[in-house]
Amino acid sequence: MAKNKTAYVCNECGQDFPRWQGQCSACHEWNSITEVRLGAATTGRSDRFSGYAGAAASEIKTLDQIDLNELPRIGSSFTEFDRVLGGGIVPGSAILIGGHPGAGKSTLLLQTLCQLAETMPALYVTGEESLQQVAMRAHRLGLPTAKLKMLSETSVETICEIALREQPKLVVVDSIQVMHISDVQSSPGSVAQVRESASFLTRFAKQHGIAVIMVGHVTKDGSLAGPKVLEHCIDCSVMFEGDSDSRYRTLRSHKNRFGAINELGVFAMTERGLKEVANPSAIFLSRGDEASSGSLVMVVWEGTRPLLVELQVLVDNSALSNPRRVAVGMDANRLAMLLAVMHRHGGLQMADQDVFVNVVGGVKVSETSADLTLLLAMVSSFRGDILARDLVAFGEVGLSGEIRPVPNGQERLVEAAKHGFRRAIVPRANVPKRPPEGMEIIGVSKLSEALAAL
Repeated sequence: MAKNKTAYVCNECGQDFPRWQGQCSACHEWNSITEVRLGAATTGRSDRFSGYAGAAASEIKTLDQIDLNELPRIGSSFTEFDRVLGGGIVPGSAILIGGHPGAGKSTLLLQTLCQLAETMPALYVTGEESLQQVAMRAHRLGLPTAKLKMLSETSVETICEIALREQPKLVVVDSIQVMHISDVQSSPGSVAQVRESASFLTRFAKQHGIAVIMVGHVTKDGSLAGPKVLEHCIDCSVMFEGDSDSRYRTLRSHKNRFGAINELGVFAMTERGLKEVANPSAIFLSRGDEASSGSLVMVVWEGTRPLLVELQVLVDNSALSNPRRVAVGMDANRLAMLLAVMHRHGGLQMADQDVFVNVVGGVKVSETSADLTLLLAMVSSFRGDILARDLVAFGEVGLSGEIRPVPNGQERLVEAAKHGFRRAIVPRANVPKRPPEGMEIIGVSKLSEALAAL
């Protein structure tokens, strides 16, 4: 009788260990290592782990022998969804979409498959909801339901057998956390089950040319639940985000083998389901009628397009010995660094002030082009000066107070001009030779020059 093999796996990062220990030496988390039974050991060659790259048989080819004909992508019926995926769904690809509960992941995929099923075979596999619940949602949203095939199953082997028989072009698995493989002894949702289930579905997609979209849960800190190897074995990883008190949802790609990463798609949740927003800048620029200090518009670059977002800053006297520094939608460490740059090279001391920063619309800004906008908005709030409503700014600020250029400066200015902005403070290296018609562009190279331009 074969002996069952046992491993110890970290629930946070998926690292394997030969024996139990209190702290994971890879991610340094405590009490995250659990025992996992891997099943009976077998001898001989096994095809279970072959076919990750699409071909089960090992064959050597030269680069000029490889067929470069691009597969036609499958349109999802959502332009914003196709943009995030790099132009559509690639046949044979494995896609993982994650998000908080209630964000609208299942609604987005149900709308997509109901529309695609009218022109091609599609299969929706639900493991968390009953078929009646999914049908009720589809009827409530007014979706076409005559041709979409539904399956309620949690066994990965059974799902793949049925998919081979039905031959759909696209399969949605909702969700990967409830799927299981019979060879793995641990319970569904464990590190081993999630890893093996995702690997099995990925091999199935590549070997048979069937696109598979897997829905994934997230942890309390917003990252995808399960081992890190889950994100490595798939082709595309996207996150569907949105606050519960906001009707807008954002779809952002974190990994994409077929397109640009950090691409952003914007949707609006309505009574009839999700509606795509073709012009996101118009949403994030919904400013009040009364002008106020500390408000300025920046142009950030999201994936392959510019996006205009309003930045609000409130600087106020602090009653605490240690003033507060709060940043919503931006990096708090970068805020602290820019405050030091402002003191050293701008001559403004805010050590006794509370500083609150908010990016309007729930957008998370990670690029450095927001540095100049943040500093100008802080000065505006600190002095109580109201900035012009037709002013826009972007640029990176260095530790020595220099204003560094940012990529795609010309496209950012054109997008700002389309929305009626007539003045722009930008790095001197980003000043175009032919500025947009009717726009005054002020090029600066130092922080002192930017403050003088206000």
